[in-house]
Order: sequence, then structure tokens, then C-alpha cells
Amino acid sequence: MLDSGASSIFINEKIVQDFQLFKKKLDKPRRLKVIDGREINSGRVEHYVTLNLKIFDHEEEIDAYVVNVGNHDLVLGMAWLKRHNPAIDWDKKSLVFSSRYCSENCLHTSPIVKSGEPDLEFAATTELPSKYSEFSKIFTEEEISPLPPHRPYDCEITLKPDAVPCHGPIYSLGPREDEELRKTVTKQLEAGLIRPSKSPMASPVIFVKKKNGSLRMSSDLIEKLRGAKIFSKFDLKWGYNLVRIKEGDEWKTAFKTRYGLFEYLVMPFGLTNAPATFQHFMNNIFRDILDIYVIIYLDDILVFSKNKEEHEQHVREVLSRLQRHNLYCNLAKCFFGVEEIDYLGLIVSPEGIRVDPAKVVKAIDWSVPSKVVQVQEFVGFCNFYRTFIKNYSHIAAPLFSLTRKNHPWEWTDKCAAAFEQLKEALCSAPVLIIPDISKQFFLECDASDFAMGAILSQFSDDNQLHPVAFLSKAMTPAERNYDIYHKELLAIVKALKEWRHLLEGTALPVQIITDHKNLEPFKATKDLRGRLARWAGFLSEFNFQLKYRPGKINGKADILSRKDEHRPLGGGESRALLDPALFVAAIEPDEIIDDRIRDAYLRDNRLNHIIEALQKNDKVKNWSWDNGLLDILESRHNNIAAGHPGQFRTLELINRKYYWKSLKKSVNSYVSNCESCIRNKHSNQVPPGLLNPIELPSRPWDHINYDLITGLPKSEGFDAILTVVDRMSRMVHFIPTTSRASAIDVANLFVTYVWKLHGLPSKTISDRGPQFNSAFLKQLYKRLDIKPSLSTAFWPQTNGLAEQLNQVVEIYLRHYVAYKQDDWVGILPMAEFAYNNSVNASTNQTPFFACYGFHPRFSIGQQADELVPHADERANQLKLRMEELQALVTLANKKIKHYYDLKHRLPEDIKVGDKVWLDARNIKTERPVAKLSAKKIGPYKVVQKEGTHAFRLELPHTLKVHPVFHTSLISLKKEDPFGREPPQPPAEITPKGEEEYEVEKILDSRKRRNQVQYLVHWKGYGPESNTWEPLEHLDTAMGAVRKFH
Repeated sequence: MLDSGASSIFINEKIVQDFQLFKKKLDKPRRLKVIDGREINSGRVEHYVTLNLKIFDHEEEIDAYVVNVGNHDLVLGMAWLKRHNPAIDWDKKSLVFSSRYCSENCLHTSPIVKSGEPDLEFAATTELPSKYSEFSKIFTEEEISPLPPHRPYDCEITLKPDAVPCHGPIYSLGPREDEELRKTVTKQLEAGLIRPSKSPMASPVIFVKKKNGSLRMSSDLIEKLRGAKIFSKFDLKWGYNLVRIKEGDEWKTAFKTRYGLFEYLVMPFGLTNAPATFQHFMNNIFRDILDIYVIIYLDDILVFSKNKEEHEQHVREVLSRLQRHNLYCNLAKCFFGVEEIDYLGLIVSPEGIRVDPAKVVKAIDWSVPSKVVQVQEFVGFCNFYRTFIKNYSHIAAPLFSLTRKNHPWEWTDKCAAAFEQLKEALCSAPVLIIPDISKQFFLECDASDFAMGAILSQFSDDNQLHPVAFLSKAMTPAERNYDIYHKELLAIVKALKEWRHLLEGTALPVQIITDHKNLEPFKATKDLRGRLARWAGFLSEFNFQLKYRPGKINGKADILSRKDEHRPLGGGESRALLDPALFVAAIEPDEIIDDRIRDAYLRDNRLNHIIEALQKNDKVKNWSWDNGLLDILESRHNNIAAGHPGQFRTLELINRKYYWKSLKKSVNSYVSNCESCIRNKHSNQVPPGLLNPIELPSRPWDHINYDLITGLPKSEGFDAILTVVDRMSRMVHFIPTTSRASAIDVANLFVTYVWKLHGLPSKTISDRGPQFNSAFLKQLYKRLDIKPSLSTAFWPQTNGLAEQLNQVVEIYLRHYVAYKQDDWVGILPMAEFAYNNSVNASTNQTPFFACYGFHPRFSIGQQADELVPHADERANQLKLRMEELQALVTLANKKIKHYYDLKHRLPEDIKVGDKVWLDARNIKTERPVAKLSAKKIGPYKVVQKEGTHAFRLELPHTLKVHPVFHTSLISLKKEDPFGREPPQPPAEITPKGEEEYEVEKILDSRKRRNQVQYLVHWKGYGPESNTWEPLEHLDTAMGAVRKFH
């Protein structure tokens, strides 16, 4: 109900009870009067609640008084109406939210903001006090005008030497964003804040949601405010736009839109040095009174005084300087002469400074438990801070009893008292500390399927990590539909928004701790769209580092993200979540590991049983170690400061400080199964795979090898040599040809030079060149009953005989070729004769004699044999010579195998279905340097065994190589006994050097902005990496698209 006669926002107590909303107690009860001046019968108002209010695409967080009167669920009063100023259509009975406040804070393109505690505790000024009316110009509602002048503190933009100008693409915008962009560009052009540009560099526009809250506090704020009793606060508007870009640097701020290219004349948001420049500007204006009675951080100004008279003079001086420098304030966010005020996230009063309990209680306030699981959640969270809570075990004893097995549920007064006492302890010192910006912040974030949680912490003087603030929020129905990757990132974004006043612009990087490994690539991704693009723009304003911590260890934030009261009806949790595997390990101080070891001793029930058994001299039952030692191994092996050392060095690093039983065995197992080491290190073992000699032929020219020598200089129109060798006699033919020879050309040469002389062979062996692997040649062999055998991919030893012969002929030609190397074709016949007339080391005979039974005449004066044996004797001699030749070749093969096997080991027992690593030495990519590329790729699935020493692998389509590999090029992927998440398979490299991911399956489709999109499950990745892609991104996966339809 909208009620302009009501002063604030009210909610019916029945609604609060029905929805189990948490009620917060007001510091002072309030009187509520109805229209005739009478107080309501139910008495004074003592509580309020915080809830999300959503009206179509308008959404915000509000505080409402709890009242027991009237029939309406919720009453939105004058304070709410003035803030939002909605347009009311009485005919259609509808509201239109078009005010500037709504567009900046409440609509779906902006963050959900807290309308807030100030509505209940601190009444913001809606009218300027009359004693300051002379400064009314400062609080004008008009737009900024005219263009501010150039000053000494103009924003200078210095580029790095040799910097490459940026040219990002124009990001797609929604209809609402596009309309807002058009209005903004038009408005700023008219105001003279921007102008058309011809800059050679430009950045795309990203809609970044407007910040809510102040920036971080000054570290010595307490000292500065000592003795102050009255306060005023001013919130500047258009702050950055009041500083000019230094003349000549305007082109460096260029941005491009669909409406043209523009550049800023005033300082925009998003510049790296903008906060420092604006702070310098403000410090110069108030330098002589700074920290005396004025504190300034960027656009937040706090005036403090010891009495009212003095305070009026101070306020006048501040307003006078603002007016003199054409600075303007947002009256709706200003406060005049109050005794207590919220400044930079803290409550400032004459009594001192304290953390705003409303900002903490909301996060950790569980509703009163109604079942055991809710008690377990609360006690589990409190356990993390037990060392800071005096008499913790005594206070929590009634709650512990409720969690015991077979204990009946009974929520007693003692339980309620313990529950309230622990909540109060969590919200106060020494548990909660006041933030100190000179120290580093630690932000622990986690997201479940229905809520997110976060804890902001710092190391205190006791050298222990204390919480600064807590956050726990249920997700909206739309957010619950995000995949886990977006939910985890959403948790980080919401936490940074909540504590922006502390975390923006920190000197030391904020350590963001998450249990989701796949967030790191987000920082390096260039092609961002939709919400990721908006989040990227927001995150770019923070100095932070992402650090992975497993969910079991990230327990505090995990509990806040899984509070039972946030769980939607029907559950809402996914059944299985797979952690992605890409993440860069971060350095973790030994002190943190030591603390966690000590903490684990206290919390590990299994270890307590073991200690108890040892104390009683009882036998300890078998037990297995888990996460804790794994963290030590990671810190001494995976850590960037350790550098993935080998087994010996890893053991030595651990031995310096830690020891456990079977330490060496654990280290050796951990290092030998480290997938990063497997991928990136050379193997020290001898290559796997013993030699398997090819079967012997039964007669000469029954088995032949052939190969092609290319890259020769032109000679008589030829630039290549086809070499053909008989495996039994070792006789060769060297046939001149061209490197462009087709399969048909090879077949013609075979008929002309081999078939007509020696007949048809029964088997041929060649490499996988297109001349020998074509469909034509395969069909020809099939018709002639010849068995072709192709060498294994990247294993030329299969065709080793021809490979060796290639070297021999090249050496021969070097000796006799002319200087211009254009006469080698004429020398080739003599090279063939010379080779066939030379003794072969394997057969101890010349190929000519082995084939024909006599030596050829090759010099003048040589006499022919005088006696010609009889025909029968000749036949017997040839038969004996063939048997002798077979025995010699067999003996030669055994010698070769013996010496080969001395330098090799037995191959691994690889079976179909196993996954194997593939040696990457022969895989060409477009990466700049092979030295820094992985030594092994995969793992890939074995789909078939080829012969005795090769396997066919299931390769991605982007690897344009034959999928059959020799056993020496593959190694078995073993199961990791430590259960570590494997790294995600790297993106495959296409021939053009572009990253390409393989589509495994299309899961769903939808239509967005008249464009069909498909939900893609990427091969090798978990469901958290599923993405919506337009059809044009799937041009290489049309088979998967057709299968979906």
C-alpha cells in the first residue's frame, strides 16, 4: 500500500511471523500515532526488519518498522515516496520508476541497494536548514554547468613508452542500457563534458553499476575525532566531473559507441589515477583546516566540532569553500548538526567510534533454530572464533547438548540465552575488530545453490586473523539459475560492493579466498559479454588477488552460504558439482599452515580418538590421512616459490619442518603423479617399447619398402627421388620423379621400374605421405592382392630401411654432383649400381649377388667366369643362397633388436579404454617457443590397438595428425592416489594458431534479441563451464547442432 500520510515504511507483524523474518531491536522504542493523534493500541514500535522489495524490474533492500495494526501487509510511506518519486498512472493503477535515484540504484541495470538504516536511525535532510540558505546553490538539482576551468591539479594521463593503442570491440548493450547510453552521450555533449574525437585509440563502453557507500576510512580517525560532540556530513555529486583533463591529454580518454567516437574534457570514472587526482584536488581546497575540524575521503566530507556554536562556523566555512570552487552536494544524503552519524561504515558519536551492528547482525543473525541442522550450522560457525570468546565451551554447552545423537529436541530458555549471548559475542570485540587500512584485507567468499556468504578479516595485534564484518544473502530466483561459475563470481562481486568503502583503492592487494578453482581465467579473458562485462568493469576498480582454498578448509564462508533459512522451498541444490581444474597456486605463509595444523588437531574427531587410545595404551585402528598433509605437499611442490621440484628436493623441503610416517613414500607418490610435472618435464626413463622386427619375406622382392626424397634442386625437370628397396636382398631402385607426384604417378613408376622386373610383391611398407596413402593406391593394392603397411605417426622406424637408404643416396650424390647441383639425375643410375654392388652389413653379400647369384662386371679388363655351372647345379646354388640370405637377415635383425632393447624398456600395459599422455615433440602449434610448451598433451582415450606396438587414440578434430602412435610416444595416465583435481585440458591449437574448444554436446537452446543461442557442454570440462553460444560460434560443430535438433 502507498500512503503519503505515513511517515516511513511499516510491515505487518503477521507477515514477519509467517515468513520468519528476523526482527532487530531498535535502540529506543518509537511512538506511532494515527491520523487523529492517538497512539496505536499495540504500544510502541520496538523492532524493524530488513527485506528485499521487488516491483517488476525495480528492486532494493529496505528496512521496515514492525507494527501490529491494519490489514495491509506493507505500507510505503512518505519517506519512500520522496526518495523514489514514482510516476503514478491512476487509470492503469501502475507505477513508473523513472527518477534519477531509481535509475542509479534500484533498476535491474544497477545494484540492489540498501535504502537503509538511516531511514530508521538517522534522518537524512530533505530541506536545507534556513541558517545555511545562502548556500542553496550548492544543493541545486540542476545538471552540472558550465565546464569547470583548468587548474593546477588537472588530471594528467601519462602513457607507458611504446604502449600499443587499445582498440577494444563495442560491447553489446540491452535496450535499456542502449537508451541510457544515448541519453548520457547527448546530455554530456550539451553540457560540454565530452566532445567528438579523432583519437587513434578508444575503449568500449561498459555499464558499471554505481557505487553505494563511502570509500575506506582513515587509519587514525579515532584520534582525529577525539572530543567531538556534533557532526555534519556532505556527499558531493558529479565529483570527478569537476576536475578537467589536462589540456592535450583529452584524446587518451576516447571511448567508442554506436553513436560515434568521443573524448572526455573532464575526469571520468574508471581512470586508474582518478581517485588519487580527486583526493589531491580536495586536499588542496581544505588543506589548512584538514583534520582540524574536517575529514575528507574523496566525495565524503565529515565536519566535527565540540559544540553547536563552533559547529555552525565550521559548516559555513566548508560550504563557503565548496561554493567558491563550484562543488555541489546531494542534499538527500547530507546530515546537519547530529550527535551520531554513519561515516565510512562506522558509527561516529561523542562516545567514540564503533562498528555499525546493523551491518554485522544482518549477516550472522540466524533465525531462532527450529531443528538440529540449524543449531549445527550456528555452532559450527561459532567454532571458528572460539579462541576469541571467553568461556566459549561453557556458554555453548546447552547448544552442544542439542546436537548429540538420540537427544530429544527441546529449545529451552538456556538454549535461547546461549544463542543470543554467542550472537552478541560475534558482533563485538575481541571477535570483531575495527578495520585498519594500513593492513592487508582477507576476503573469504563462497556460494551455494541458493545463497552466498563472505567474511572480511584482518590480522590483529595478537597476530591472529579476526573478522571485520560478515555477509550472508539469499540469491534471487534469477541468480539461482546461474551456473556455479557465475554464482561464485557473484559472491565476490556482492562482497566487494558491500565493503567497497574499505576495499577500493587499497595499497596492499585484497586476498580473495574462494573454493572455486576456475575463477582465475576470468581475469585474463578478453571477450566478455553481458553480466561478465559489467562485472569486469566493476572488478577492475579493485586491487585484489584470487587464492584457491578447498571447500573443506573454506568452512566459515561456506556455512554462511548454506544457511538453512536461505534454502528455497523444495531444496534448490544441485546434486553434483564438479570443480574446474584451472587455477594458479598462490603462496601461503607457513604460519597459516601451522595454525591450520593446530586447529585441525582440535577439530579432528578421528585424531582425538587416536590420541585418547594412545594415552590409554590401546591399539589404534587403521586410519588414513587426508587433506592436511596434502596442503603441506602442495606448499613444498606446487607452490610457485617451490617450482615443482623432483622427489629428492621436495622431500628435503618438507623435512626442514615437517615429518610423518611414510613421508618419503608419500612424497614419491605425490611427485610421480603430479600432472603438471608429467606435462612439462622430460622423462628421465629410457623410452618404452622393445623392437618388434617385421616378418621376413620368403623370396626376393616379395616385401618392399619405398619412400620419397624431396627438396632437391631441379635436374632435367625432376626434384625428387622415389627409393624402392627389397627387404630380403636389399637391392634398390632410385627413380627420378617430382615432389608433386600423385598416387597415380607413383603407381605408374612402380609398374615401369619394379613390376616389370621383379613381379608383384605381397607386401609394401611406406610412410604416410599423400602419394602412398590415397584412396586410389589403396584400391589398386586391393585389386592386385598387395598388403600395404603404413608407418606409425611420428615413428619413422617402421620404415627404417627406406629412411636409411635415403641418407646413403644423398651422401653419394654429394660426392659427384656439380657445383650448380643440376646434374644429379644423370648420376642416379650409377648411384643405384654402386649401392647394389656393395656388400650389405646385414646380409654380408652384395644385393646384386644375393638376387642373381653372381657379381656384375663393372670395369674394363675384368674377365667373365670361365666355367658356367649346369642348370641343376645353378638352381641348387640359388636355393642354398636364399636360405643363407634368410638366416643372415634373421641374425642381423636379432643383433639390431638386442642393441635397440638395451636402450629401451618394456612397454606399459595399455589397453583399449585407457587414457594416455601423448609426446608433444611432433605436434606443431603456433606458440612462440617450443622450449616453454608442454612436453606431453592429453590425456586421450585409446580406442584400438594397431598391431603389436601401436595404438589408435581418440584425438580432438583440431589435431590434424594420424591418430595411430607408436608405444614409445605414449604413456599411461595413472589414477592419482591423492585425488587431486586434474588441470583442465588446454585449448587445442588450430592451424591458424587460434584457440579452439571442442563441443561435446548441445544441451538446450533459446532465443535472445532475435538470435538463437545454444547451451554448450565443452569436452573435458564440467557443467560449471557450460556457456550459451550463438550459432556462428559453432561453425565447426554443426554435427552436434543437428544431433540436438
